[in-house]
Amino acid sequence: MGSLTKAEEVVTEGEWSTEAIVYVNGVRRVLPDGLAHLTLLQYLRDIGLTGTKLGCGEGGCGACTVMISCFDEWSRKSKHYAINACLAPLYSVEGMHVITVEGIADSRRSLHPIQESLSQAHGSQCGFCTPGFVMSMYALLRSCNEPPSEEKIEECLAGNLCRCTGYRPILDAFRVFAKTDDLLYTKTMSENNLSGDFVCPSTGKPCDCGKGTTNRSETSTCGKQYSPFLYNRIDGSLYSEKELIFPPELLLRKIMPLSLHGCEGVKWYRPLRLQQVLDLKSLYRDAKLVIGNTEVGIETKFKNLQYQVLISVTHVSELNILSMNEEGLEIGASVRLTELQKFLRKVITEHTDDKTSSCKAILEQLKWFAGNQIKNVASVGGNICTASPISDLNPLWMAAGAIFQVISCKGNVRTIPAKDFFLSYRKVNLTYDEILLSIFLPWTRHLEFVKEFKQAHRREDDIALVNAGMRVFLKHDHGTLKVSDASIVYGGVAPVSLIATKTENYLIGKKWDDNLLQAALKILQEDIVLTENAPGGMVEFRKSLTSSFFFKFFSFVTNEMNHKGFLIKGLNATDMSAIQPNYRPLTRGIQCYELTRHGTAVGLPAMHLSSKLQVTGEAEYADDVPTPPNTLHAALVLSRKPHARILSIDDSLAKSSPGFMGLFLHRDVPGSNKIGPVIRDEELFASETVTCVGQVIGIVVADTHDNAKIASNKIVVEYEELPAILSIREAVKSCNFFPNTGRCLTKGDVELCFKSGACDKVIDGEVQVGGQEHFYLEPNSSLVWTVDGGNEVHIVSSTQAPQMTQEYVAWVLGLPLSKVVCKTKRLGGGFGGKESRSSFIAAAASVPSYVLRRPVKITLDRDVDMMITGQRHSFLGKYKVGFTNSGEVLAVDLQLYNNAGNSLDSSFAVLERAMFHSDNVYNIPNMRIIGDVCYTNFPSNTAFRGFGGPQGMLIAENWIQRIAMELRKSPEEIRELNFQNEGCMLHYGQVLQSCTVSQLWDQLKQSCSFVRARENVNMFNLHNRWRKRGVAMVPTKFGIAFTIKFMNQAGALVQVYTDGTVLVTHGGVEMGQGLHTKVAQIAASSFNIPLSSVFISETSTDKVPNASPTSASASSDMYGAAVFDACDQIKARMQHIAARNPHSSFAELAKACLLERIDLSAHGFYITPDIGFDWKDGKGSPFSYFTFGAAFAEVEIDTLTGDFYTREADIIMDLGHSLNPAIDVGQIEGAFVQGLGWIALEELKWGDSDHKWIRPGHLYTSGPGTYKIPTANDIPLKLKVSLLKGVQNPKAIHSSKAVGEPPFFLASAVLFAIKDAIIAARAEEGYHDWFPLDNPATPERIRMACMDNFTKQFATPEFHPKLSV
Repeated sequence: MGSLTKAEEVVTEGEWSTEAIVYVNGVRRVLPDGLAHLTLLQYLRDIGLTGTKLGCGEGGCGACTVMISCFDEWSRKSKHYAINACLAPLYSVEGMHVITVEGIADSRRSLHPIQESLSQAHGSQCGFCTPGFVMSMYALLRSCNEPPSEEKIEECLAGNLCRCTGYRPILDAFRVFAKTDDLLYTKTMSENNLSGDFVCPSTGKPCDCGKGTTNRSETSTCGKQYSPFLYNRIDGSLYSEKELIFPPELLLRKIMPLSLHGCEGVKWYRPLRLQQVLDLKSLYRDAKLVIGNTEVGIETKFKNLQYQVLISVTHVSELNILSMNEEGLEIGASVRLTELQKFLRKVITEHTDDKTSSCKAILEQLKWFAGNQIKNVASVGGNICTASPISDLNPLWMAAGAIFQVISCKGNVRTIPAKDFFLSYRKVNLTYDEILLSIFLPWTRHLEFVKEFKQAHRREDDIALVNAGMRVFLKHDHGTLKVSDASIVYGGVAPVSLIATKTENYLIGKKWDDNLLQAALKILQEDIVLTENAPGGMVEFRKSLTSSFFFKFFSFVTNEMNHKGFLIKGLNATDMSAIQPNYRPLTRGIQCYELTRHGTAVGLPAMHLSSKLQVTGEAEYADDVPTPPNTLHAALVLSRKPHARILSIDDSLAKSSPGFMGLFLHRDVPGSNKIGPVIRDEELFASETVTCVGQVIGIVVADTHDNAKIASNKIVVEYEELPAILSIREAVKSCNFFPNTGRCLTKGDVELCFKSGACDKVIDGEVQVGGQEHFYLEPNSSLVWTVDGGNEVHIVSSTQAPQMTQEYVAWVLGLPLSKVVCKTKRLGGGFGGKESRSSFIAAAASVPSYVLRRPVKITLDRDVDMMITGQRHSFLGKYKVGFTNSGEVLAVDLQLYNNAGNSLDSSFAVLERAMFHSDNVYNIPNMRIIGDVCYTNFPSNTAFRGFGGPQGMLIAENWIQRIAMELRKSPEEIRELNFQNEGCMLHYGQVLQSCTVSQLWDQLKQSCSFVRARENVNMFNLHNRWRKRGVAMVPTKFGIAFTIKFMNQAGALVQVYTDGTVLVTHGGVEMGQGLHTKVAQIAASSFNIPLSSVFISETSTDKVPNASPTSASASSDMYGAAVFDACDQIKARMQHIAARNPHSSFAELAKACLLERIDLSAHGFYITPDIGFDWKDGKGSPFSYFTFGAAFAEVEIDTLTGDFYTREADIIMDLGHSLNPAIDVGQIEGAFVQGLGWIALEELKWGDSDHKWIRPGHLYTSGPGTYKIPTANDIPLKLKVSLLKGVQNPKAIHSSKAVGEPPFFLASAVLFAIKDAIIAARAEEGYHDWFPLDNPATPERIRMACMDNFTKQFATPEFHPKLSV
């Protein structure tokens, strides 16, 4: 009792302060008490700094990156570093200076060099991720004493995701800040540069990248590797006058311990001394110690855990120790991972290799631990005490023999070996009154080796699938090397980091040779026990990794001992590839294209019109729109069962929740509860049954977003579960298809061809095609409010289809369309995911808004967005193919099934396009394609870039590749032999025109030097047993048009003002694809005025009605033509005024027309001609024209782990006369990298019969922590993009071609290059037959396909990893 009283006294002492001060962009702000529940991001956005974005809420995307400046008491220096504002507790930045993107510059002033460079380099498309990239780079420059290396620049971007650009232009934009030549950063640079030429700060050679815009000729150009950079002030000191300084008050102010509060009784403490921590821990035994909040933040946000007392131990000096002595290193529990990295680098440089083996292993593991934003705040002790079974560091602490020091509230200190610290899942050897004080890491000894291992879905910024820490201490014994001590610890194979005890015991005293290796591998299988349905799945793969890691460790030690002269026999030359380090060279990009200019703007590589607003954070998205007074916030009540009858809904607990204003269910819908984009087969709010996890049952509104979420979680729904269909195969088995969705296309006579004997060989098989999450960086968001007493409804929504959102809202409210207006300024990415699935979200929010007559805002959390809005359709394809011995394909019989989910949505049209594209570019005389749309109990799948086309083409390329293996020929030879040509009749009756496939193919072979590349790969594979390379070339043909005829129409409104400026409004939505920029270029060229004179504000249903969704890649064609039509109308009216008197400017002409009462406003309209398809006959012309392309890829795989990287990609496309080659190249690169994610990285995992460790119907991969899109580290090392020169397209405006979707499929070249490498690996073991490789080709699929002695212990050569389809 006495100690508690003492602790209470400590907390209430006068030295505890409630005054919290923070500077934000140079402005002093006093934080009131009561905000401990807020994150820094919430606070920043609440005070109007909306440039910092909410992308995921878990520190996985980097959109919320800000820079923190603080004064370090220990070094007596100011420090600058990037953090994720979405995870940082608001009070954690007390006494610091927060700089957001708004604090750097704005578009009205001169941009910061970082912003200028990024804008000029076309490094911002949708712009939602852009402020985060800017701030990561800014923090790096502010933290460096000298310009950083290119490696550091790429490393600093590891925690930032982009879904649009493909990263190349971002890297190029920031690369100009890299230091390569000291001379460039001296004051005498200009004196030594007598020629006066600009010297590129990146290459160190004279170039024109600093002269503003690149001087490109009117005919052709090859784009430079580095985009223009307008500043020659690379040295930070030269532009430091423009930077916000660290506030003097914070330098002089005495740091005080803090005692603050938050909602619902949350207490926040920031002690300064260890004794204060211990006293608080004594008083609050369940208190949670926090440093970076990287784990607690996830628990409270996504797991709904509540901690009433939080103790921030960031400022406790005793917990921040970093020291070394003769025995080893002492590392305080609060030490940040970034600081640990710096310390270990210093230690390694100052000590011998013998002593620092464990230091090197930990340092290397930290490289792949997380992005810089996380490492800058996450602590050593936090990672240890979280006791995650997949912790990257805990196996290393255990293997290295680390000792943990813990201290009790009474001051008693005890030591615990790391091996004894982890008791069970998330449980450690700490009593309630103890905390971790420090970690002691002993020096390694002579002939003692420590090595780290980790395999994840993605190399960079990803959690481990399996990791390991291994140590061996060897000693001489009568001329032989024997194991004196060993430690083998694995993560990811058990509820805790697992010690391979039997293996360790066996190793002791054994001679270090191949016999030890073989015996240890067998014993290891006894140590690692993973049951069939173990959490995480991938059991065979994870088991194989444990063996692979040990083999790599054995090889590493053997090689080291050989180099040191202690082993005569080292590794074979071919086995050296087993220990090759994970070094990735720097990325390089080349862009080659032709400029064909029309008028003042069309054809020029103009910057994205919003780029300057995007790099400064001023660009406004739906969630950034200022909310009207009395706005309520909404959260959805979602089904937790895949198929069930609703028995009851209890809102009694929610009614007492803070800020609760109401729950709205199906009976509260004023109009109709039935919705759907094609047929109304969905319910807005489920009434009697739910048919998927995530189906909307109701909507809760409250005074804040957080309160709405809290209240929605208190709604109790009781269910009676019903049988659920959770895969395509289950749907096919039970014939569970949507009514009237069967389709059939025929050409020739397939059956006759098979029976005729014309086919030398006939093969049949199946192809599974995985789905894909859109992962637009901006989550779905809508703001709905009523006008004029509820007579009208207005909506601001992040939708690709404002017209559809207008229709949904009008329908559910029972209003005419004329009384509902939907507006969209811009999207932070869409890719089809915001076409139909965004509309029901706005419609749901409209119900409480209309009923309560109050504005309602809804912004989905990332996990909810991913769970309920649908993904790219997974497919199952069954084929039978007949062909000759030369490889000519004579007949294809194909059955396609797609997984629609629980409603039809656009699945029917997706299936149709897949059927249209099932020939890819191959001339097949006899085809039969039958398609069915499967009903399953998953959220409705929807449109995604390519809209079924990539799935159909991927199935085609699979049987092409199988033909090649059957005939022992190269796939490229089979592809080329079967190319379509001009005038070819396609299987749906359309005649192929302007076909450039052969031309593209020949140019690509020359560009990539394919023959030489193949020879080099073969030579590499001959000399490397455990790493293999592969190459592939893949073509594509993508039809341009909506396959539903009436949708191929577009409207636009053009208005000319008397100052000579032009306002354009059209029905298309800007989502990063540059639509507004291209349309503005068309208008500018039409009027012969500068591009700067044309403005496009927003898309609104009250300006241009009845618009089709912005999709199908056709928007530039259609809206460009509609604007062109409107401009022509105005010019025709102006003509007689212009002819009467010459005018010095367009403004003067406009004024003259006004005086003559000439109408300077026009509505333009366009319909795509000569298209239409009749499914009854199965013939027609569904497409206006085709966009063609081809790509080459070379990859390298690690056959022991399944890791891979793309060494090179070469892409060439026929885009006619590009409206804007810079934007088109950006679209190609972005589509390719997004496609690379689909074919190699991004795996959706659902609770189905193949994934029983996931709850039935639930989505496991519901955020960046589990779902991995490509990072900057995943793009090809060399990425070349070329546009075919000298080609025209008479079917589209200014002879251009659509570009958004066609390049996506070209990433399949990477998939088939991976398969080529696997073929080489399997040949080493004598396997030469065909094998399946589903997409995505994750490390699991790559590793398990590379059959060797390690995988044979766990799987047969026919093993097929599980995939949710």
